[in-house]
Amino acid sequence: MGGPSEREYKEKLSKIRGKLNKRAKNVRKDFAKIEKMKVEALKKTEEARRSAERDIDKIEGKIAKSKDLAPESKKRLRSEIVILRDEIKENYIELKTQISETLIPA
Repeated sequence: MGGPSEREYKEKLSKIRGKLNKRAKNVRKDFAKIEKMKVEALKKTEEARRSAERDIDKIEGKIAKSKDLAPESKKRLRSEIVILRDEIKENYIELKTQISETLIPA
């Protein structure tokens, strides 16, 4: 006779629902923050790649115009530039992949 009424059970269930909704909302906010961080990381990665490419282009132009460098030196420097461009591309792909794979369930 002295047990909880239907109304009391509904109130308890309503509180549980409220807690669940609040937690779900917080998790969604956390995911939004993570996505924002991923976008920012991708932007930084892209900017670093562009900046390095611009710097290499400038140096490459100066090397080509240089009259003080021997042809053999220019050839060696061009080879170094090719290697550096490959490293930049490899680094960029690696970082982009790492960012993209963040928080993907296994």
